[in-house]
Amino acid sequence: MKTRLVIPTVAAAILLSILGITYSSDGTDDPKLRIAYFANIGHAIPIVGIENGFFQNDIGDETRIETRVFDSGPQAIESLFANSIDLAYVGPGPAITGFLNSENHNVKILAGAASGGASFVVHETSEINNASDFAGKKIAAPQIGNTQDVSLRHYLSENGLKPADKGGSVIIYNIPNPDIYTLFVKGDIDGAWVAEPWATILETELDGKRLFYEEDLWPDRKFASVLLIGNEDYVRKNPVLVSSLLDSHNKTASWINQNPINTRAIFNDFVDSYLGQSLPDNVVDTAFSNILITADPLPDSVLSFAKKADALGYLGRNGYDLSGIFYDIKEDNT
Repeated sequence: MKTRLVIPTVAAAILLSILGITYSSDGTDDPKLRIAYFANIGHAIPIVGIENGFFQNDIGDETRIETRVFDSGPQAIESLFANSIDLAYVGPGPAITGFLNSENHNVKILAGAASGGASFVVHETSEINNASDFAGKKIAAPQIGNTQDVSLRHYLSENGLKPADKGGSVIIYNIPNPDIYTLFVKGDIDGAWVAEPWATILETELDGKRLFYEEDLWPDRKFASVLLIGNEDYVRKNPVLVSSLLDSHNKTASWINQNPINTRAIFNDFVDSYLGQSLPDNVVDTAFSNILITADPLPDSVLSFAKKADALGYLGRNGYDLSGIFYDIKEDNT
């Protein structure tokens, strides 16, 4: 039996993130490591690392890990700028803009966390079968400038199409994933470019058709979809601590890939505690099968993504320079 109870619980999660709800192990203040991530499958490394105690065990009891769950990359970037978090898991779009817009390029990429995991899903009543069918259609993607939005707009450009706000015929709705779900239920959009588990939810719960996986558009079917970024000032002041966290990050990625059933249980327990409801096992399993959990930041794909974002006008009018965006913690330990 299909469940349609995802929306209210996810909406509640968004409200919590807007209100700035912080989850931490106790009431003390220092010393601490403040980490932000999302409640989705691409963020399995921090979810498993935190929930299973891997991160805390590896950095030791002297430093308390304080976690914050957000719904979007820009929220995490703003918190980094405000010095209210130290590390964050975000997509390549926010990572790039965070680096370019931060004072002294203070936001750096420390590691990868996931590759792939996004798809274009067509509504069952839509007549979209290929790129040429996008003309005149209503397509949804999350927040403007986010990873899926850039990928969608680049795809349109590559196929000779323009969004309506640029004089073309393709109507793009930049709205949160729960709202995409709602419009999909109503049949008010023809398709959506979304990350997991939303792509699988639209497919399994709402009879959507997965037209293609985004990784099919990338060389070797790999591209960085989640990255670990950090405040460079914090990293330089705490090289041993951050190095221990990165070691744990890498080990957690390996553990996830070796323990899919346990990972599903941990992820669903987290979703249940955070959103008030877990996802069906088949949704989680399918979503995980469509994403690669990896600590490799896949630098070439990040640079390629920047070119796409720049071509869309998202990186400013004066060009951009990503020199130094990748931080090597080893340099601070030598």
